Amino acid sequence: MKGIIFTEFLDLVEEKFGLEMVDKIINQANLDSGGIYTAVGTYEFSEMLQLLSHLSANTNIAVDDLLMVYSEHLFAVLIKSHPDLVSHYQNPMDLLASIENHIHVEVQKIYPDAQLPTFELEERTESSMVLTYKSDKALYVLGKGLMLETFKLFKVPAKIKIEKLNDEGTEVRFIINRG
Repeated sequence: MKGIIFTEFLDLVEEKFGLEMVDKIINQANLDSGGIYTAVGTYEFSEMLQLLSHLSANTNIAVDDLLMVYSEHLFAVLIKSHPDLVSHYQNPMDLLASIENHIHVEVQKIYPDAQLPTFELEERTESSMVLTYKSDKALYVLGKGLMLETFKLFKVPAKIKIEKLNDEGTEVRFIINRG
């Protein structure tokens, strides 16, 4: 997992819960990296799971709720750092429909060894879309949050329903309705 995901997560933890919480969850976890991350480095996904789990345990906030808050933070950072990724899209549906064929292609150029989920466009109408997510990391809640942030960016209301296609959450269907 790319280091930017870790560095931004720890920035969010510091912003929301303080530096003491950052130190606490790093010390509670058994991290091969020692909790020292660079944005361009690559780290084990298990370290993110440990950090999330410890933050959840220390704050009594569910991991899924933490992922939704993190998605807001991460989206803002990504848009600020790479505005060209979304600037030529006129609406959120076009942007989401292009995740696999444009957004992820561009992300791979920036972070060549990034392990990205796949998003398959199953159906699309003017006001709805069905995307299938596949990832061994099962971070579909983060994906949902990033999609919701996409709609907020375009000031378009949306509802996103999740259907888990397996118990692990490594395959999920997003049913997206605009408005």
